[in-house]
Amino acid sequence: MTDLPTVLLLGIVEGITEFLPVSSTGHLILAGALLGYDEAQWKVFNVVIQLGAIAAIVVLYWRTFWAVLMGLAKREPQSIRFVRNILVAFLPAAVIGLALHKQVEALLGNALVVSIALIVGGFAIILVERLAPRARIEGVAAIPIGTVVGIGFLQCLAMIPGVSRSGATILGALALGVERRTAAEFSFFLAIPTMLGASALELFKNRHELANGAGVGPAAIAIGMLVSFVVALLVVRWFVGVVTNHGFVPFAVYRIVAGGAAFAWLMLR
Repeated sequence: MTDLPTVLLLGIVEGITEFLPVSSTGHLILAGALLGYDEAQWKVFNVVIQLGAIAAIVVLYWRTFWAVLMGLAKREPQSIRFVRNILVAFLPAAVIGLALHKQVEALLGNALVVSIALIVGGFAIILVERLAPRARIEGVAAIPIGTVVGIGFLQCLAMIPGVSRSGATILGALALGVERRTAAEFSFFLAIPTMLGASALELFKNRHELANGAGVGPAAIAIGMLVSFVVALLVVRWFVGVVTNHGFVPFAVYRIVAGGAAFAWLMLR
């Protein structure tokens, strides 16, 4: 078994940070720099354990997904728009991610990029919170197609480690007039096809290494997924409550402090 404490720690980090606007990938990269492990060996693990956090969304929102499935069976317009919005928003990341996959991978081991992105993203959150237009869109199915496309392209900013996929999509939605809770839930739902696609691509690319026992093995990946699933179950509801009542500024402050501390440590080590 691969180093169990590291597996558990990274699973916890993923579960906590996947849906917060603080960058789960960035935190996993910083954890790698802090712990000193071989990031190339853990690359597939760090991507695939995100499926555990995604499973938490399916469990927490199963009633929503079931209602949408029943609505699709009846060809209800609201359910069709719900699915359309998720798929349309996913497309830019799918196309651009495949086209720039090598360039994105080159950034994934750069902890310095993460620290800078955390700081810049923190100030961006404060700016959006202050300047965002009055919320006029409520409900995932009610988001206009033009707004959906804009959110989809903004999600692509998260290809820079430290930017945060959830942060880019939630704040992008806010800037385009979507109310807070809807913005957060749309980001959760959009994560499902996005992370499924990213995980499938990593598993396919590294299928031979996994079959030969190179890198982190399937057992460790399974444990990491389970840990991230349990932790995400606890975090998501709390996050929605904080966002609804207090907004995103607390997460902006955290990003600036954490990014500044990481930058200072990387410069001094």
